[in-house]
Amino acid sequence: IYPLVKLGILPADFPVTINAVSGYTGGGKSLIRSFEDKTSEDYTNQQFFLYGLSLTHKHVPEIKIRGELEYSPIFIPSVGRFARGMLVSIPLHLRLLEGQPNGDDVYSALANYYEKSTFVEVVRKSELSSISRIDPMGTNATNLLKIHVFSNEHEGLAFICVLLDNLGKGASGQAIQNLNLMAGVDESTGLF
Repeated sequence: IYPLVKLGILPADFPVTINAVSGYTGGGKSLIRSFEDKTSEDYTNQQFFLYGLSLTHKHVPEIKIRGELEYSPIFIPSVGRFARGMLVSIPLHLRLLEGQPNGDDVYSALANYYEKSTFVEVVRKSELSSISRIDPMGTNATNLLKIHVFSNEHEGLAFICVLLDNLGKGASGQAIQNLNLMAGVDESTGLF
């Protein structure tokens, strides 16, 4: 969100919606137990669920501040029956954006912004057409964050889909990377 706001693609007052599905390990011991403990009464019923239904998830203020948004986004978190991994999607009605950018504009803005990033990869446009599904566990055990930009130019629609390991890049890997940056050492020290 931040690069698109910074580069003028996404107005700061745009009504942003974020859909996120995370592996169940992000929910701590009790949620892990409900997915893994066969004696748990929730075990057979836990497949996928939405939560944060009050629209006050703890990450909303952070997203608003770090994304430099004027209004809180609608954030719809969910949990799937996989231990780790995460997919975050941001849908965009391009015709509602100032200047009516197209999917290539969104793609180029993100690709240029993250061009020199060690751990953020914007998936090449030439690869996007061959992707028919995205596995939420596709970056597990890495500190890599992959950004996909899909669009339908005829309909003026796009969505950004971010893939990361909720325990790696989403938690521990991010913490180590930030510590490295603060300590003035190579940001990839101790990461894979």
